[in-house]
Amino acid sequence: MNPEQAQVFESYHDDLAAVERKVASEIDPGYRAMVVAAAVFVLLLTLILPHAGHTRGLDILISDPTAVRDHIGLPSRVFQWFVTVFGIGFSSLALLTRRWAFAWIAVAGSAVGSVFGVLSIWHRQTPGIGGYRGAGPSIGLILGLLAMIFLTFHWLKVVWSRTAVQLEAEEQRRIAAAEEEERSRRWLHGEDEK
Repeated sequence: MNPEQAQVFESYHDDLAAVERKVASEIDPGYRAMVVAAAVFVLLLTLILPHAGHTRGLDILISDPTAVRDHIGLPSRVFQWFVTVFGIGFSSLALLTRRWAFAWIAVAGSAVGSVFGVLSIWHRQTPGIGGYRGAGPSIGLILGLLAMIFLTFHWLKVVWSRTAVQLEAEEQRRIAAAEEEERSRRWLHGEDEK
């Protein structure tokens, strides 16, 4: 590469780096976008389905007296907030904006939320103080847990996959770095460029 070509290439270096950063910060969920959207819809549905006893998921979020009567504990409350914030909120944001950061937040929140979902089911099946036995887990809680586990799996697949554009950009960067290194080596050893 002669000095004039190197200068032209260097003039586009910042633009190429900016494009590569933009491509690297985006996700391409492909067919998984519909799968994730369906799981988010299921999570929305769990807000109106019974969680335990007569308490719905929405009752837990707004601290309705029904939740108090059914002795809804902390694991269920935390789980319902994780469903709302990460399962529904950040998953929707990641799908709409295609941002890698939102997808990672969604997968992390869904994973932690899945743990709280298991704890919620366990809590509903454990006797309380004085041998109190409340209503066991209902369809809303079980379906919500399954949807959160499902979301965690699919978001992991999305954020760990590399798009063809990202792989091509990485390959171009490696080629350009190798050419630059070879040019620098020749210059240091005083070899003529041909």
